[in-house]
Amino acid sequence: MHYKLLLFFILLSTAFGVQAQDAELTVISNNKGAPSELKMTMLKSIFKGEKQRWPDGTKVIIALMKTSTPIGSTTSKKIYDMSGDELNKFWLALVFQGKAQAPAFFNTESDLENFVSQTPGAIGITGLTNNTNNKSILIDGKKSL
Repeated sequence: MHYKLLLFFILLSTAFGVQAQDAELTVISNNKGAPSELKMTMLKSIFKGEKQRWPDGTKVIIALMKTSTPIGSTTSKKIYDMSGDELNKFWLALVFQGKAQAPAFFNTESDLENFVSQTPGAIGITGLTNNTNNKSILIDGKKSL
């Protein structure tokens, strides 16, 4: 229940009007859980909360930049094909319906990267990164989206 309240306050605290950019995105994961390569269709399924566990049984934990950030706005467009507002409403509905656990939302890429590196099963989207604490996931054979 406290996840619902946390998500609600996160969504209320985000600023609106950030324009999506053509920024390059990198998918990163904790060393435990995610495979080294995914198809884009599977990536979208994971980030929409449709896949709850990795093949090794580890729970999938989604990490996203807040939609008020440039990377978060770009993620909303490229992965979800939604605006930031639509993405926030999408997750709010899923959580209130009990269909998925709320993603962890971050203000900075370094906070997201640290969370992913410390959380088994975590997967996140960030800008191009050289963070060696996380595994970069190839999407359709490419290093960036």
